Amino acid sequence: MLLLLLAYVGGVLTIVSPCILPVLPFVFARADKPFLQSGLPTLIGMAATFAVVATLAAVGGGWAVAANEYGRYAALILVALFGLALVFPGLSERLTHPLVTLGDRLSKRADSAAAGHAAIWPSLLLGVAIGLLWAPCAGPVLGLILTGAALNGASATTTLLLLAYAAGAATSLALALLAGGRVFAAMKSSLGVGEWVRRGVGVLVLVAAGAIAMGADTGVLTRLSLASTASLEQRLVDMFGGRSMMPNAETAVASNDKGELPIEGKMPSIDGAVEWLNSPPLTREALKGKVVLIDFWTYSCINCLRALPYVEAWAKKYKAEGLVVIGVHAPEFAFEKKIANVKQAVSDLGITYPVAIDNNYAIWRAFNNEYWPAHYFIDANGNIRHHHFGEGDYDGSERVIQKLLAEAGHKNVSTGIVSVDGSGIEAQPSETVKSPETYVGYRRAENFVSPGGAIRDASHDYTGKPDELNDWALNGNWTITPEHAALNAAGGSISFRFHARDLHLVLGPGPDGKPVRFKVTIDGKAPDAGHGADTDASGDGTVTTQRLYQLVRQSGAIADRTFKIEFLDPGVQAFAFTFG
Repeated sequence: MLLLLLAYVGGVLTIVSPCILPVLPFVFARADKPFLQSGLPTLIGMAATFAVVATLAAVGGGWAVAANEYGRYAALILVALFGLALVFPGLSERLTHPLVTLGDRLSKRADSAAAGHAAIWPSLLLGVAIGLLWAPCAGPVLGLILTGAALNGASATTTLLLLAYAAGAATSLALALLAGGRVFAAMKSSLGVGEWVRRGVGVLVLVAAGAIAMGADTGVLTRLSLASTASLEQRLVDMFGGRSMMPNAETAVASNDKGELPIEGKMPSIDGAVEWLNSPPLTREALKGKVVLIDFWTYSCINCLRALPYVEAWAKKYKAEGLVVIGVHAPEFAFEKKIANVKQAVSDLGITYPVAIDNNYAIWRAFNNEYWPAHYFIDANGNIRHHHFGEGDYDGSERVIQKLLAEAGHKNVSTGIVSVDGSGIEAQPSETVKSPETYVGYRRAENFVSPGGAIRDASHDYTGKPDELNDWALNGNWTITPEHAALNAAGGSISFRFHARDLHLVLGPGPDGKPVRFKVTIDGKAPDAGHGADTDASGDGTVTTQRLYQLVRQSGAIADRTFKIEFLDPGVQAFAFTFG
């Protein structure tokens, strides 16, 4: 119920969001018509269409984003025809004879009260168009809903939350429409020039459609508007308990006073994986009598990669004593759903235990999991006895394994602790990290300081440089999508003001798969001894596959530094920064 309220309030706030401003002329174009015949159907069509498009985006990932953009273009054409029909009533007749066109439906027929036609269907269709235009406008509240849907799968709950969000926006628009209707009607009455008012609204519609087509709804208006709801929406997310999907802090369940591990519940089903690596498919029933460790991970997650050496060491050390380790690979980014990518990562990382590829999040949902990495410890009777989220407490986790093996009747269980010395990306983080994980795609981006902000889903020339700690900027021609930024022309760069020993960046080549050369600098100089595993002392490197790249590994005292990576070839896709 709280989430529904959060979604509704987030939708209400959209009325003062800069992204919604170009849509208002379409709404006010019918402000002087009866609300039940015109305003209400428009709002219903808008809310329903928005919920459908957003649900498709949650379900389909990349292809739905493309479909959404095509729908956006179709909607622009639709509302442009509506505007032209308002300005030139005779135009729609000439263009659509002998058919009754969409423009005629949206203008002349809706305005012909004397003809007795109810304007419900034209207004509903207009609402559909507005919903398609409005769907790309999303704040943190909507981002929380869509992120949860992507991770946990589409469901009736997801659609209900989206409808609540859409209903909130429709409520605020309805209030504006009712108030605007009185103002609009008074204006027509006082001026006595209804036809010119009609044409003026048509011009506003055309101007608004042009503004949206050129990206002004997310670009210019963002710079000009004094009202932005992102921070307010984010506070609502925090208030209602939104949580990071990659925690740096450890979360664990402690033993009771007697050192006993409580029973947290039965082990859920592990059916639903699209493929198994290093093993035939395993089942909950077949694992009875075994102590099981379930490790939720994804191969571009730095937190997961730093935990892997411990998980692999436990799998080898306790295999003969009855421990079964299962890595459940639940992807965060779309490229992590490619089975070939996961197979390559498993091989490169030297993982020998069974890995279930959970592309549909079936196992993730069964465990009601929310974190990478997440470790669930299951006894020989199939009960979950302990869990740990995030990095750290490796000694404590190994003690849990030893206790569960002893409970299962295994004699002479080792009481020693594995010695792990992770190297490269798998090395443990320093204690001086002051830079957080930072996403490049606009859905979860923070501290982006290029002037004008992110222009969504459109190529744009960016400039700027970061001055404050944890600010970052793009330079060059990029297209920023919900998940990543793609470089359209050689010579583009990303810069970040950071404080950490290590800097990593999740990168991938473009759709053509061609390698992308890059050069890294720190404070304008070659990294020398501070280079990462994927660069040399001169800062040179190449993006060849979709994965996490270690670009900086410093030694000695750590201070605020400015990192810059310049790409010598086009096509690279940048997803997220992480630090260590």
